[in-house]
Amino acid sequence: MDSENRLGDYLRARRALIVPHDVGLPDDGPRRVPGLRRDEVALLAGVSTDYYIRLEQGRERHPSDQVLRAIAGALRLDDAAAELLFRLGLPVFGERAATSSTAAPELVRLMDGMPDLPAFLVGAAQDILGANAMARQLYRGFARYDNLLRMIFLDPYARSFYGDWEAVASRAVNNLRASSSQFPTDGRIQQIVGELTLRSPAFSNLWARYEVRPRTREEKHFVHPQVGELRLHFETLAVAGAPGQHLSVYSAEPGSVSHEGLALLRRLAEPAATDPDCAGQDRTLEKGDSRT
Repeated sequence: MDSENRLGDYLRARRALIVPHDVGLPDDGPRRVPGLRRDEVALLAGVSTDYYIRLEQGRERHPSDQVLRAIAGALRLDDAAAELLFRLGLPVFGERAATSSTAAPELVRLMDGMPDLPAFLVGAAQDILGANAMARQLYRGFARYDNLLRMIFLDPYARSFYGDWEAVASRAVNNLRASSSQFPTDGRIQQIVGELTLRSPAFSNLWARYEVRPRTREEKHFVHPQVGELRLHFETLAVAGAPGQHLSVYSAEPGSVSHEGLALLRRLAEPAATDPDCAGQDRTLEKGDSRT
């Protein structure tokens, strides 16, 4: 879990990711710790070294907007990473309300109305709040279909299911960081981070990097045990009426091998779609169900 000095943790993690050459500074050989030194960040940001050290150590609690913008530029932060810097550095930036942990019936109907595409709803902590038959069939090999982070890092099946597990794991953690920056007091996010930090060294290492990147769209490579390889386009849409919730949909290029694979996946999913017991069990997770 993060320490009390979250801003300092973030600054240290981000400067460790930068090679001096990338910001126009001379590379003077091997360093005791990776990345930029504090005095180099201060130089790039146009602030005194002493001020930057105090900021990183948590002894300076009230940086100005201008200072944070300068540090964001020095650390080459993109929009999402800079937003987190401002949330940590400016209390006036505010905190958003807690997120809902249930799927609205209208969204469940919407997902069920897309029988040809895998569609599912996730919360801010990446809990699966609802899914249609296609999505349940796509992820059928996992022991538990409850939380994407837990599935990726704790279920051995994930290593064979994802064609590029390392990239998937990194993107998932970066996306969770983005959610955490928007909902810093969300208890469910804190619970997931705490559990995975203790149980997965891979997660712990990635979480410590403080990389922030919300997912909106990407290409995914799956290896399904019955369908084979699937290369799908992933699109996620924010649910305006439920902050933190996102509707995610997979699709394939028409006429492609993966498009044919989705057709096969639908045929495999049809029994699940018509079996009341299966649908009732998988479609919507009730509060507290499979989230320990």
